[in-house]
Amino acid sequence: MNVALVHDYLTQRGGAERVVLAMVRAFAGAPLYTSVFWEHGTFPELASADVRPLALNRLPGLRQHHRAAFPLLAPSFSRLEVKADVVLCSSSGWAHGTRVEGRKVVYCHAPARWLYQTDRYLRGRGPFLGAGLRLLKEPLIRWDRRAAASANRYLANSSAVRREILEHYGIEADLLPPPHAVDPAGVRRRPEGLEPGFILCVSRLLPYKNVDAVVAAFSGLDELLIVVGTGPDERSLRREAGLNVRFLGAVSDEELRWLYANCAGLVSASYEDFGLTPLEAAAFGKPAAVLRWGGFLDTVVDGETGLFFDRPEPGAVRDAVRELIRRSWSSQALATHAAQFSEASFVERLRAVVLEEGQRGEPRAISMPSASARAARSE
Repeated sequence: MNVALVHDYLTQRGGAERVVLAMVRAFAGAPLYTSVFWEHGTFPELASADVRPLALNRLPGLRQHHRAAFPLLAPSFSRLEVKADVVLCSSSGWAHGTRVEGRKVVYCHAPARWLYQTDRYLRGRGPFLGAGLRLLKEPLIRWDRRAAASANRYLANSSAVRREILEHYGIEADLLPPPHAVDPAGVRRRPEGLEPGFILCVSRLLPYKNVDAVVAAFSGLDELLIVVGTGPDERSLRREAGLNVRFLGAVSDEELRWLYANCAGLVSASYEDFGLTPLEAAAFGKPAAVLRWGGFLDTVVDGETGLFFDRPEPGAVRDAVRELIRRSWSSQALATHAAQFSEASFVERLRAVVLEEGQRGEPRAISMPSASARAARSE
């Protein structure tokens, strides 16, 4: 069967990009279309895939600053036409707008946060971005819902995202959790100057990730906090951090394995659509203290693999971290829990969905109109 893959952009190293890696391995040789591809910013394994970036990739600076492409992404994906028996779109708001000749399956990491969680997404990001987004919001919502309606099948990465897909699109999605992909058996390398026993936070440094609340919480703790990740908030977070907070930026998988294996536990106050990092920590036998929200409710078992706190506020985070350290945890129970979210299981179920859609033959008649066709209708 002829299968093609589409993803929003490949410029970062996060959970969505790890899912793309699993899809590339599941469908070896399948072309992978994306708006912008920066091979030095994302996982190095993607350099050997058949990545086919759009024309946007030639514009100066967009590979390093993909958010600057925001106004161009909807029309760019509307013009993209992919011919395959099944087109698998890995989407957080853009790739599902691709026009296809075949069946379209959307793996949804989250309905677009900037449209449906605007205030949370924009928190502290400046008036100009907020004004621009609010100006584009209504036409983008219309575009987004047409894009969703063009799919033959929707897959949700968590129960929370499944509910959002139903609320925003009226679509009953199938639940398919992504795998955790940091293999505990792999090579480990210690980052310079670190000793075991710290608390770990692995996150993109964005407003809705609430890393500021985690950093502030450690002003009242003796433990060392190690923050892994990059993003627009990094400079302000470094200014706010105390002496017991260290930022490592982007790390290799070898370093990340060492960090998970040698931490006392993980902490996250993020509004996560899928709670990936607690699973990665659990695979190494380490518990997590996380916000009682969204995807974390699927991936953390309260009292067995971690603890919840109810608000992304320093006091609540601080209390949860103290309790996490005080309790004893079963590393075997944690590893067994993480094993339920294996890549092998994910790939098997994903291949079955793609095969089923490919055998259905005729594509749905609905397709995304081109930008020029929409403009002609509006005149």
